[in-house]
Amino acid sequence: MTNISVRDATRADINRIAGFQQAMAMETEGRTLDADTIRLGVTAVFDDPLKGFYIVAVADEADGDAGGDSDDNDDTGKVVGSLLITYEWSDWSAATWWWIQSVYVDAAWRRKGIYRTLYEHILAMTDGRDDICGIRLYVERTNTVAQQTYGALGMSHSHYDMYEIVF
Repeated sequence: MTNISVRDATRADINRIAGFQQAMAMETEGRTLDADTIRLGVTAVFDDPLKGFYIVAVADEADGDAGGDSDDNDDTGKVVGSLLITYEWSDWSAATWWWIQSVYVDAAWRRKGIYRTLYEHILAMTDGRDDICGIRLYVERTNTVAQQTYGALGMSHSHYDMYEIVF
């Protein structure tokens, strides 16, 4: 039986999280990201807590490793998913929105409740906090599987569209 726990990510998780981000970019957008740039980006969150924080899902596998490199394991098990929380100040609410970003679950562990476990952990972290007004995320328009997952967890489609300028 596999137990899943969630913990704050540590610097020891940087390479695993960076690898997740490279895989996500390829899977969702067909993009190859520069490994050094991604590693710098992930490390920056640990260097500056005002940027946000990562959490990771860890599988404590009683029946052994379900594939994957032993480098992906720590003393508590195998890191099988992660997400990043960043912050957006809302002057309308005088509180902070938590943005879920960089969600990734190892392909071998999908559809096993890993994201739900991460999401419920984040919800528990916000419980009773008046300084947080809600949780938001964005998703690729064509990623219907993720959209269905978010809806099943009680999130609703926002009435906002995103616009951007990329530099």
